[in-house]
Amino acid sequence: MAEIDARLREEVHQLGELLGETIRSQRGAAFLDKIERIRKGAKGARRGSAAGAEQLSATLNQLDDDELLPVARAFNQFLNLANIAEQYHRVRRRGPDEAEPFEASVLAGLLQRLLANGQGGEALARQFGRLDIELVLTAHPTEVARRTLIQKYDAIAEELAAGDHSDLSLAEREAVRQRLHRLIAEAWHTEEIRRSRPSPVDEAKWGFAVIEHSLWHALPNVMRKADQALHAATGFHLPLDAAPIRFASWMGGDRDGNPNVTAAVTREVLLLARWMAADLYLRDIDQLAASLSMQQASPELLARVGASAEPYRSLLKQLRERLRATRSWAQAALAERLEAPAAVLQDNRELLEPLTLCYQSLHACGMGVIADGPLLDCLRRAATFGLFLLRLDVRQDASRHAAAMSEITEYLGLGRYAEWDEEARVAFLLAELENRRPLLPGHFKPSGETEEVLATCREVANAPAASLGSYVISMAGAASDVLAVQLLLKEAGLQRPIRVVPLFETLADLDNAGPVISRLLGLHGYRARLHGPQEVMIGYSDSAKDAGTTAAAWAQYRAQETLVQVCRDNQVELLLFHGRGGTVGRGGGPAHAAILSQPPGSVAGRFRTTEQGEMIRFKFGLPDIAEQNLNLYLAAVLEATLLPPPSPEPGWRDLMDKLAADGVSAYRGVVREHPQFVEYFRQATPEQELGRLPLGSRPAKRRAGGVESLRAIPWIFAWTQTRLMLPAWLGWEYALGNALKRGEGELLAQMREHWPFFRTRIDMLEMVLAKADEAIARLYDERLVEPQLQPLGEHLRGLLSQAVAAVLGLTGQSQLLGHSPETLASISVRNTYLDPLHLLQAELLARARQRENQADSPLEQALLVSVAGIAAGLRNTG
Repeated sequence: MAEIDARLREEVHQLGELLGETIRSQRGAAFLDKIERIRKGAKGARRGSAAGAEQLSATLNQLDDDELLPVARAFNQFLNLANIAEQYHRVRRRGPDEAEPFEASVLAGLLQRLLANGQGGEALARQFGRLDIELVLTAHPTEVARRTLIQKYDAIAEELAAGDHSDLSLAEREAVRQRLHRLIAEAWHTEEIRRSRPSPVDEAKWGFAVIEHSLWHALPNVMRKADQALHAATGFHLPLDAAPIRFASWMGGDRDGNPNVTAAVTREVLLLARWMAADLYLRDIDQLAASLSMQQASPELLARVGASAEPYRSLLKQLRERLRATRSWAQAALAERLEAPAAVLQDNRELLEPLTLCYQSLHACGMGVIADGPLLDCLRRAATFGLFLLRLDVRQDASRHAAAMSEITEYLGLGRYAEWDEEARVAFLLAELENRRPLLPGHFKPSGETEEVLATCREVANAPAASLGSYVISMAGAASDVLAVQLLLKEAGLQRPIRVVPLFETLADLDNAGPVISRLLGLHGYRARLHGPQEVMIGYSDSAKDAGTTAAAWAQYRAQETLVQVCRDNQVELLLFHGRGGTVGRGGGPAHAAILSQPPGSVAGRFRTTEQGEMIRFKFGLPDIAEQNLNLYLAAVLEATLLPPPSPEPGWRDLMDKLAADGVSAYRGVVREHPQFVEYFRQATPEQELGRLPLGSRPAKRRAGGVESLRAIPWIFAWTQTRLMLPAWLGWEYALGNALKRGEGELLAQMREHWPFFRTRIDMLEMVLAKADEAIARLYDERLVEPQLQPLGEHLRGLLSQAVAAVLGLTGQSQLLGHSPETLASISVRNTYLDPLHLLQAELLARARQRENQADSPLEQALLVSVAGIAAGLRNTG
């Protein structure tokens, strides 16, 4: 196995030493010695040393109750520090002889390949400028680190950068070390776990902070470098108003199963976004006004400002006053509804126009070098973030709309909408959508739930169009689900188009997605109201939970193919919205590979996807990391548009059909049909305890019940904690095993070699199997599971072994990830710190289940810290 890069090892070692010094100063040398014995024992046990395993177990068993929490905290903190070092290592300074990382050079290389493939320079530049990529930030409960700690971690990364210079003096290097020591001490003395759940507004503020501290800085750099690469390849520049990447959010808009997201919350979040945008632009304008002191200006600019010795400053000061008015109004409107004064900026053109005028004037007067500095950066931000920072999506479950419609039709004496068949619903909804009179009389008094649905629709109607994204309908299954939302929005006073987006989530709904959209597009009234593309959301989480990842992945692929054809037949543009999570069991994985594995024609210059929970921090938390990931999105969507993958061969489809059928049969045979499964799941994993972890604002369950009532996130999160990783691979072992028994190994190898969809699925499966660990999963069983249920655990671990064997048989390797020694080395280093946390967590779970614990007891806190530490060590957990 290859060693981790020496510089990375050195940084990890330095951070570990400083953490050790911090722990020693608080708890003494004897306690630090225990931590070191645990670490060495875990390292020895991983290498097969019986003595190491015995030392590890003995030291953990001898811990006093008051030592449980600090031990858990020590290993949790080290894993977070290792994450910081690895993240920085990806963007560290490189010498003149060192190659740029793939992420930094991928776009320039792609442009050359596209030109060599016959793309014309002008057409390529035009397509690039028209890219429409939207990353939708969501706040699902997998981000376990508090915002306070995240800020300290970011500061640690900045100090690693400050020390990454070969010409520092000894005094300068010591100053960096002291600042690192202080930051690590601050993190150690800060509680990892929130005392209470964040509110939806807290989550939205966390999203705004990611923009303020990272994306606001990264985006102009991405655009500048993309423009340079495009110009070098084609001779053309990106237009000033080009915004190939934009951002949206579900934070404060996603009310599916979350009673804490109300119409009032949505209004507050929209105003806070507007306030934050104005504040960020004010910072930019203040700096521009200070630097643009030039006198010479174009006739157009001079005509605008009149006689002025400093025309650029004069114009920017006018804009600054309007931004201040906008910020003040947004602040005041949070307390009470206020009409916006005339000075408040309402249209993004009012922001762009004075900036563009300054830019064009500078170029016209021979000062292009000045124009192409911070002013251009501000223009790029204005085109991307606009006056509203990001667009807020609204999401609600289809059943809530149907219930509201039922209450309305019953009140009007028309019968019960919920009992009507689909044809009756569609006929009624279309007629009412065309009707000019209101459906609801003014004296209608709805129930609380229906009033909340109607209040949300009123907020949508009142909000500026540019502040909103789409209205997403979860668990959609019919054309009437879309029409019902359109009617409710019409009744609320909405007189402009908004994308109403069905989300197809279960296996059956994915299979029915094509017919539903075909039915919708065949309705004359619907087509007349359709402005822009038909957006459809593909659900990865619930389909995988419903049927396993084998069948779900194939159903998602086939649904997209069908939707592409349906929209093509109806001459309508299609925009697919991918509801992906961070982990493989929820459609996660490297975005670049995932985009390139989509069906041909499904990425036609447009791509919309969720970015969720802890993955937002890992992918966009630092500006340099954000740059790399935004580059990957640009390159992948451009490549998938202009060099789409080939359609699968008929033989590949047939085999994939068989794999999916075997996969769903094996998955449901365990998860749904095994009589002991639910009880085993609850005993073997911290599923019940996760419900007490104050992560997100949303409840862990949609309703009371078993596994089917769990949200997909805690379902996967619980299995990740025990390292069985069951949702990500269950079903594949049977599907691949059967194919190999049938002698189809050569065809599988051909699919992996030539079909990006299948290759990406196998690569993701291999990655998650490399993180799985039978020995750790067995440890939880031995400590937590009743004897009569333990054979089921043994059976599941046997299936895990079969999955590993099948993947190794397919890839021809002797070891998982044998082709990626760096990843293997990273997992190996983390295991040294994860193993003690797993052992400790199993013991803490056992103790917690034997006694009643207060939420803030040391034992409970230690348990929650162990959850956070394991999540940090494994990273893509939910």
